[in-house]
Amino acid sequence: MTATIIDGKQMAEDIRGEVAEQTHTFKERCGVTPGLAAVLVGGDPASAVYVRNKRRACDEADMFSETFELPEETSQDELIRLVRKLNADPRFHGILVQLPLPAHIEERKIILAIDPDKDVDGMHPINGGRLMEGNPLFLPATPAGVQQMLVRTGNDPGGKHVVIVGRSNIVGKPLAALLVQKAPGANATVTVCHTGTRGLSVLTRQADIVVAAIGRPRALTADMVADGAVVIDVGINRVDDATRKSGYRLVGDVDYDAIAEKASAITPVPGGVGPMTIAMLLTNTLRAARLAAGESL
Repeated sequence: MTATIIDGKQMAEDIRGEVAEQTHTFKERCGVTPGLAAVLVGGDPASAVYVRNKRRACDEADMFSETFELPEETSQDELIRLVRKLNADPRFHGILVQLPLPAHIEERKIILAIDPDKDVDGMHPINGGRLMEGNPLFLPATPAGVQQMLVRTGNDPGGKHVVIVGRSNIVGKPLAALLVQKAPGANATVTVCHTGTRGLSVLTRQADIVVAAIGRPRALTADMVADGAVVIDVGINRVDDATRKSGYRLVGDVDYDAIAEKASAITPVPGGVGPMTIAMLLTNTLRAARLAAGESL
């Protein structure tokens, strides 16, 4: 068996096209341009590229965006003041503070400072609670992207056993809360595994769908996956590669080549979940603009 490759890049392009059409209709209807503010603290190269890609995607969707770049030494209080200023700025319907932040800034306090109605990353505890009760205002971007990849490729998680390896607040926990809901595109039986899980491979081999969000290169190996399983790789890691001009290449959290020989479908890295995260962020920004305009969703 050779797995079908789930092309996140193409799927994200399709979704961005859908959002662009909806944005055009919304602007004609309400005379409002959806706006996204992105805040970047420090000079992390990966974060800078990610924020730049988000701005480019906003431009393509005919949305307004502005990036606020702050130096590494920016204090926590200074950052909170900027976030509060953006909360009050009607040009921006969504606010994204790029993580990770410098070590001297407490991420939780920054997330708490964001207006939940502008929290298009779905990170605020209020939005986490809304998701848990099954009435989300915004779906966290990466989990929402994973869900769309499953649904749009005919791998609806309904009634299936989904094993998520990783319990982060960005992916593992919110994805579990999303897929366990009694709702379209969900209704799965979900197992969340982590560093304290005993017999990890026993659980992953039982899964119809495995989502790897571990943060370690090629940590999920072929012997940990059942024949015919769907494998979603959320990870992105740099590994040394002397054959590349950069000296490194990007790999995921799964042993892609080996698992692709036995899975029914698999996401590549790069070109899998990453582009979907940005597409879902645009979806949330449009949703925030519609809510601010008083539209019922």
